[in-house]
Amino acid sequence: MKKLLLAAAFLMFTMAAYSQKVTVVDKFNYAGPYNVYSPLFDTKDAKGKAFDRKSLMDAVPLKAKHTKEVPAGAIDINGSQSVSVFSFFINDLNFKKVDIEIKGAKNYKAYLNGKESSLKGLKLEPKQHRIDIKMLTNGKGKDSLFVNIKSDTEVAWSLSSKRYFGMEEVLYGNKLAAASISADGKYIIANYSDTDHKAKTTRTTQLKEVATGKVLIEKAGIFWLNGGNEYAWYENKDGNRQLWKNTVNGTPTLVAENLPKGSLRFAPDFSFVVVTDEVEGPKEDVDVYQIVHPDDRQAGWRNRSYLGIFDVASGTLNRLSFGSKSVYLMDISDDSRYLLVGIRNLQVQKRPSTSTDICMVDLHSREVDTLISADRFVNRAVFSPDAKSLLVTGSPEAFNGIGKNVEPGQTPNMYDIQMYIFDIASKGVRPLTKDFNPSIDGVSWNRRDGRIYAGATESEYKTLYSFDINGQWRKLAQIPEVVTSWNLPVNGQTMCYVGGGASSPSKLYIKDIKKDRDIMWEDISVSRYEDVIMGECRAWSFTNRLGDEIQGRFYLPAGFDASKKYPLIVNYYGGCTPTTRSLESRYPQHYYASLGYVVYVLQPSGAIGFGQKFSARHVETWGDYVADDIIEGVKKFCEAHPYIDASKIGCIGASYGGFMTQYLQTKTNIFACAISHAGISNIASYWGEGYWGYSYGHVASAESYPWNNPDMYTKHSPLFNADKIHTPLLLLHGAADTNVPHIESIQMFNALKILGREVAFVEVKGENHWIQEYSKRMKWSNTIMAWFQKYLKDDASWWNSLYPENNL
Repeated sequence: MKKLLLAAAFLMFTMAAYSQKVTVVDKFNYAGPYNVYSPLFDTKDAKGKAFDRKSLMDAVPLKAKHTKEVPAGAIDINGSQSVSVFSFFINDLNFKKVDIEIKGAKNYKAYLNGKESSLKGLKLEPKQHRIDIKMLTNGKGKDSLFVNIKSDTEVAWSLSSKRYFGMEEVLYGNKLAAASISADGKYIIANYSDTDHKAKTTRTTQLKEVATGKVLIEKAGIFWLNGGNEYAWYENKDGNRQLWKNTVNGTPTLVAENLPKGSLRFAPDFSFVVVTDEVEGPKEDVDVYQIVHPDDRQAGWRNRSYLGIFDVASGTLNRLSFGSKSVYLMDISDDSRYLLVGIRNLQVQKRPSTSTDICMVDLHSREVDTLISADRFVNRAVFSPDAKSLLVTGSPEAFNGIGKNVEPGQTPNMYDIQMYIFDIASKGVRPLTKDFNPSIDGVSWNRRDGRIYAGATESEYKTLYSFDINGQWRKLAQIPEVVTSWNLPVNGQTMCYVGGGASSPSKLYIKDIKKDRDIMWEDISVSRYEDVIMGECRAWSFTNRLGDEIQGRFYLPAGFDASKKYPLIVNYYGGCTPTTRSLESRYPQHYYASLGYVVYVLQPSGAIGFGQKFSARHVETWGDYVADDIIEGVKKFCEAHPYIDASKIGCIGASYGGFMTQYLQTKTNIFACAISHAGISNIASYWGEGYWGYSYGHVASAESYPWNNPDMYTKHSPLFNADKIHTPLLLLHGAADTNVPHIESIQMFNALKILGREVAFVEVKGENHWIQEYSKRMKWSNTIMAWFQKYLKDDASWWNSLYPENNL
């Protein structure tokens, strides 16, 4: 009773003294008491400074294990001199300015997130913050502990270490980057990347036994030699570049030495190495120089790659190519006799601006057979197991459009990648994926079963398929929703792949392709996610005005209550690639939802992975189909979900999605605010100024140019429609963006300022198209969420803290 009266009296005092909201912390996690002892010898240090009894608190770590919960108020600690640790967490969904008051304690130290702090004038971002209070007692008399949190609004706190998914999970911790498996399926080489809170990244490579998971070797740079059972690595000893190999229980063997610089690929019989290197192009005056090609602004564009053959036995290096065109290796036949070589031709007057020759080189006769000549839509090719045909990847317009499957009048989307079988003897071509909707990401032709294996973008998923020679496909029974990397040795029957999903971090899987059996083999995210709370991710699609199903999904906050009203954030694709179901993405939807928003992601017309007719709507439309789908989808989503506050809807997109953010505001007023990262405001200036502006124009604009279709370049440019924009718009841009130069945001910012509209422009110094540097990325992310908090929650405190108002 005495404790309750004391607590009530203290609360009345604080409520009277302050006009702010006061949140009372009425209990704590408790660790202790830990006995501490004053020095037995000397009372002053070498500088004559007297021993400070408070320093005894430093003997007890903050991570001491909590033993129980204790109420605020009088603290009975009997016994000798000791330190106790009292802790709690702040888990508020909004940015808060707070002062934390500690009363009752005589000798104490306070800590915020592990650092000693006065706890005054705190600016707390909406993430988990840990508060620790160390109290030093002498075991005589009574101590007490009262803690109040003062802020403009009540602050959410708890004793649970459970936290909402946030940028901590996106940016930090140990993550699996990629893996490869031995041909016999017994061992895996896995690559890991561990980033600490100081943004220092440590990379490790481990060779592990599949049966036990035991780490057998930890060595940077090891790889499976030609996809076999031997692992290899390079060493450089006094300028002597060597390749070594070994088996798990074997003795290292020198494969070759005095290897030339450049990228190396060993022949299957190890008799020679194909070397890929480059020569520098002609130099000009560094101050006054001539630009000779639209791509000549790019560093290294004038350099040309060449091929050489290094003979392992003799150590001789002979150039295979010598000229003004870049030449690169595509494949080596299994018998080591033939090379498949690509030659890049520049032809800026045509769409696209480069074409490819694919040649077969007979190393025995030194004859060259040009199999494919100047095809502008071919990407890569590999040999079949018998080297009698090629597996070729390219866009639907490759081989004179034999793989096209679009409506009359449509131009295919060049990013919708297809597969073709090319017969070397007859030079005949067969399309394999003309009626296959997913877009091909990468291929491997397996020697053991003769099937073709391919990664594929299928709607909002990244998945795996296998094909026979006739193009009949079978979806592989992989577990994750998004496969980020995969490996199948050409002679193996076991593959491994890394993947995750909308609510799942990446894990490592192994698949027996003969038995069609998958297992989750390693999950290094368990410790990172054991205290993380996420809401639900649910599928939601609608039928648009054209009769198409527009797929999508939405995220709910943790602790979702359907009786409440929630603000909505809408997200959509950039470029032509769907917004895939990845958890730790650049635009982490679960993080947005964790701050109290519902997040709706849709896959509007023009995205690859839904079939050629669907992706072709991206071409020569510059936003029409996409904008209509987004507007229609948002309205129908709100109608179907009454817990959405339709007056509080925000939208965000990047690159082409940034263009779409701006374009949407010229067509609708349904959004309360909008965010454009690296967005295009003027299609014509982007076309001419971006490093890849004109070449992306070959995808999005086809044969339309500013001089033959000016209407498309002006009427579809948000800049030329800026007077229609009334939505508060945040423009974000890397100041060193070479893809979409920051002039695109500057132009729109200037226009909206002149028009007197609500606009903000935030540049990130030194960053390109994506924000990479950790501290900058964190502030960039905070900027995004502060803008949403300002307009979707009517709370400008976070924004004003990041960007204080001024009178300029």
